[in-house]
Amino acid sequence: MRLNELGRAGRSPDLPLTLEIGGASLVLERLLRVLPGQRYVAVARWQGRQVLAKVLVGGKSKRRFQRELEGAKLMAGKGLVTPELLAWGFVDLHGGWLLFDYLDGAQSLLDAWHQAACEPLLTDAQQAVLAEALGTIGQMHAQGVWQDDLHLDNLLRHCGRIYLIDGGGVRCEVSGQPLSRARVLENLGVFFAQLPAELDSYLEELLIHYLLANGEHALPLEMLKAEIAKVRRWRLRDYLKKVARDCSQFAASIGPFGLRVVRREVEPVLKPLLAGLDANIDAGHIYKTGGAATVARVEVGGQHLVVKRYNVKSLMHWLKRFWRPSRAWHSWREGNRLQLLGITTPTPLAVIERRWCWLRGRAYLITDYCGGQDIIAHFEACMHAAPPENELLALDRLFAALLRERISHGDLKGHNLFWDEALGDWSLIDLDAMRRHRNMHSFARAYARDRIRFLRNWPADSALHQLLDQRLPRVPGSRSN
Repeated sequence: MRLNELGRAGRSPDLPLTLEIGGASLVLERLLRVLPGQRYVAVARWQGRQVLAKVLVGGKSKRRFQRELEGAKLMAGKGLVTPELLAWGFVDLHGGWLLFDYLDGAQSLLDAWHQAACEPLLTDAQQAVLAEALGTIGQMHAQGVWQDDLHLDNLLRHCGRIYLIDGGGVRCEVSGQPLSRARVLENLGVFFAQLPAELDSYLEELLIHYLLANGEHALPLEMLKAEIAKVRRWRLRDYLKKVARDCSQFAASIGPFGLRVVRREVEPVLKPLLAGLDANIDAGHIYKTGGAATVARVEVGGQHLVVKRYNVKSLMHWLKRFWRPSRAWHSWREGNRLQLLGITTPTPLAVIERRWCWLRGRAYLITDYCGGQDIIAHFEACMHAAPPENELLALDRLFAALLRERISHGDLKGHNLFWDEALGDWSLIDLDAMRRHRNMHSFARAYARDRIRFLRNWPADSALHQLLDQRLPRVPGSRSN
C-alpha cells in the first residue's frame, strides 16, 4: 500500500499492513494510536528490526511532519533522553514517516500512576512516579525546552531511565537558556492539572523534585495554583465538548431522527445490545420498572452492564420533555464530568435518544455495573459502631470533592452510593438531578439539602448518624439541619 492510500483506510485497517516508504517496506504490526486519515502510530517491522512508526497523511501532513521531526531532533540535540530517530522522509501529496527505536517492555508513567492511584495519597509508589516525572521535566526546562501537551503518558520508564516521547509538541523558547519563569509555571500548570486535585495541598513538597533538576526560578505557589485551575477549567470544557461529537474517544451519530454516542473502546462489545435495547432490557434483571424510568442489569459478552431507559409516560409528559436534553443525556454528560474530576461513578458507555425531526422521545443510558453494596447495606452492621476508617476516609474525600467542584447530587439517598471494593472508593449513581453550580449561594443550599438527605438514611439517635454528622463537612454559612 502507498502512503496516500493509507489515509483512506479508516480507523481500523487490516493488519499486518505493508507500506512502501523510501524504497523499503514498512510492515505495521500493531496500531497504538490512530487519528483516521491523518496519523497512524504503530509498532512496525523495518529492515529486519522492530520500530515505532509515526505515519502522517492527509492535507496537513507536511506541517505535522515538520513539527514531529523538529521536535525529535530538538530533544536529541539538547541531550535529553529520547528514543533514537532511525529514519524519516516525506513525499509530496503522499505523506511522511518517522521511525524510532522501539523500547520493548517500556512502561508509561501514566500506567505506573494508575497502578498506585488506589493507594492513599503520596505513598512511596506515587512519590516515585511523580519524582521521576518532575525530575525529567526539570531537566527539559533547564535546556530551554517544553512540551505543550505535557502529561505522564509522554514519559516512558525503560531499563531504569525515563524517556521523553512525542516530539510534535516540543518547543524551544530561547536556545541555550533555561525556560523563563512564566513558561515554567504555565507548563507545570498543564502537568499538575491532569493529576488529582487532592495533590494540590502537597505542591510545595512535590516541587522539590523539580527544583533539584532545575532551580533557575523561584516558583510562587499561588501563581502555580492559578495556572493549574485555569488549565483544569479548559480541560473540562474541552472534554465535555468531546462527549458530544465523533472523535478518537467517542463514536457519535447525531441527527434529527436520533442520537447515539458510544465510548469507542467498547463499541464492538455493545453492538448486540444496541441492536435490541428493549428486548435486552426485558430479558435482563429488572431493578426498577414502570413510571419515568426502567433500570435493568444485562449481560453482554460475559460482562454485566446497567441499562436505564427513560420512558415517556403520557402525551403531557412528552410535551414537557421533547424540547430539552433528555435525562439520559444529562446523566451521560455528568457521569463523564465526574470521571474527569476524579469522582468515582460507573463508567458511562453509551447514550441513545429516539428522535423525530429533533423532537426527543424515549432515551437510554448504558453504564458499567457497580457490583458492590449500597451504603445502607454496607453500613448495616455499623449502626452502633464506627465503620472501617478507610471507608470513612473515602466518604470524606467524596464530600470534599463535591464541595471543591460545587456539585450537588440532588437525590443523595443511600441507594445511590455504592462501595467499590476494587477501587476502595464510594461510587455515585443516578445522576439525573446532578448539577454543577456557578453560584456559591445556590450551591450552599443544594449541598445542605444533599447532606440532610444523606444523613436521613440512618436514625438520628444512632451512633453512625452522629459520627457521620460530625465528619461530613458543611458549607460555611449554610444550615445543615
